[in-house]
Amino acid sequence: MPTFQSAAGPIQYRDSGDGPPIVFVHGLFVTGTMWRKIVGPLSGRFRCIAPDLPLGAHQTPMNPGVELGPRAVAGLVRDLIVNLDLDDVTVVATDTGGAITQLLLAEGCDRIGRVVLTPCDSFDNFLPKSIRIFQYWARVPGTDFVLQPFKLRLARRALGNTLAKHSIPDAVLGEWVAPLLAQQGIRRDVRAFLRGIDNRDTLAAAEILRGFERPVLLLWPRTLPFFPFAHAERWVRLLPDAKLVEVPDSYTFVSEDQPELMVREIETFVGQRV
Repeated sequence: MPTFQSAAGPIQYRDSGDGPPIVFVHGLFVTGTMWRKIVGPLSGRFRCIAPDLPLGAHQTPMNPGVELGPRAVAGLVRDLIVNLDLDDVTVVATDTGGAITQLLLAEGCDRIGRVVLTPCDSFDNFLPKSIRIFQYWARVPGTDFVLQPFKLRLARRALGNTLAKHSIPDAVLGEWVAPLLAQQGIRRDVRAFLRGIDNRDTLAAAEILRGFERPVLLLWPRTLPFFPFAHAERWVRLLPDAKLVEVPDSYTFVSEDQPELMVREIETFVGQRV
């Protein structure tokens, strides 16, 4: 994979296809491979860039001592876009990556032309209450027992089943957790991100985004763990140019559960705007 040498450390990314650029922003404990089912079909018409952000599944640790809170990671996404000289970018985000994208938009990035949000952290739901134990792990020494479920295949599958209705392959889940379990530097990086989480930042970003006039597409299931449909409805009321599509038979990872629908909606959304 190509590597962007950011000021904070190396960011590997997948780069395929040609055409209007799409940058994919993932969440905690996964990599850009979570978009694998949609990047292939989309790369026939678009340039698809899927970085591995320092959120706990990346292969190479960042530089020791650098700032890696959510605002800093949002800055890494912006720096990647600038480094690759991308313009009129479509950003597609999910899970924690949605919060990162909101912070990026609130800080300002005129190279972004439109945004697709699938279920993600928003408003005061950053992180969702049911997984805030990871923030405890990040702050309190001697709490690596929190990672125990990642070590067991059946436990990993159970965690995966809260994110996708249709099972994520064991090999993919194993690939995501291996760096976290094996490398102290990876655990250091994701702890830094988790310690930096403050839902006052996402609440403030939402207020700023009342003035975000570029188009936003929300692809959101009505019933799923972690991210209530009411938040998607709230975004539609708040954003000046937003459209909500209700996704059937899916949990948070729409790219995993409904890839054909997601590809179709992105193609239509971007095609109407470029």
